[in-house]
Amino acid sequence: MVNCFDKNYEMRYFDMNKYGEASPTAILALLEEAAAEHCYNIDYSLYSLEKQNIGWVLVSGIIDMVRYPRYKEKIFIRTWISNYSLVKGCRENIIYDEDGIEIGKAKGIWVFYDIEKQKPVPIFEEIKTRWGFNPEISQDVELEKIRVLEDEEYKTEYDIKKSDVDSNKHVNNIRYFHWLIESLPEELSDNYYLKRINGKFFHGAHFGEKIKVYYRDEMEDKMFLHTMRSNVDDRLLAAAHTTWVKK
Repeated sequence: MVNCFDKNYEMRYFDMNKYGEASPTAILALLEEAAAEHCYNIDYSLYSLEKQNIGWVLVSGIIDMVRYPRYKEKIFIRTWISNYSLVKGCRENIIYDEDGIEIGKAKGIWVFYDIEKQKPVPIFEEIKTRWGFNPEISQDVELEKIRVLEDEEYKTEYDIKKSDVDSNKHVNNIRYFHWLIESLPEELSDNYYLKRINGKFFHGAHFGEKIKVYYRDEMEDKMFLHTMRSNVDDRLLAAAHTTWVKK
C-alpha cells in the first residue's frame, strides 16, 4: 500500500492483563504511538508542533479487535491517512501479527488544534504533502453517530490528576478509555473480551475536576452505552458504545 507507515512492536509484560493478553488500553496506546511515530517520520514530531502551540486532538474513533496479542508476541501496525479536510484528517490503522494476519483495525478523526487558543486550525500543507494519503479504508463505519445516554444508570467518579492531562492541556483520551473500562463490572472482563469500541469526544476536561462515568447494559449482544460528564457543570465530555464477546 502506498503512503502507509508500518511500526513493529513486541508486547511487554506491562501491557498485559491478568490473563497474559494485551489490555484494550495498551492497544489504544500503541495505536497512538504509531501515529506519533508517523508524525516524527516526516519531521513534524508532537514535541516540535507543541513548540508552535499546535497539537492533534482525537474527536472520534473506533477499534475492532479479532483477538488481543499475548506477552512477547510481535505485531506491527500499519497506519495511513485516508482523507483530509481543512482542519481534520482521518487516520486508518490495521494491526497484524508476525505472520501478517490481521488481528485488529481502528480509525479515528484527528483535528489539528491551536493549544493556546483552544480551537482548530488548518493543517500545514507540508504535513499533507509529506504524508500524502491513501483512499483505502480499514472499515466502513460512520464515526460521528454515537448514541448518548439520556437515562444514565450506573455511575463511578474519578478525580482528574495532573498525570491525566496531556500537552494539549486537557485529559488524554487514553485516560477516558481506562476509566470507561474500570467502571464496568469485573465479571464482564473475566468472562468476555472487548470486541469493539466506538467513541466520540465533545469537550475537554481539566485537572481538578472529577469525571462521572455512567453506563447502561443494553442486554443485546453484550453492548454497553457509556457517557462521561464533568462534576463541575455536568457538561458532556465523551460518549461511547462497547461490544463484548464471550471468551
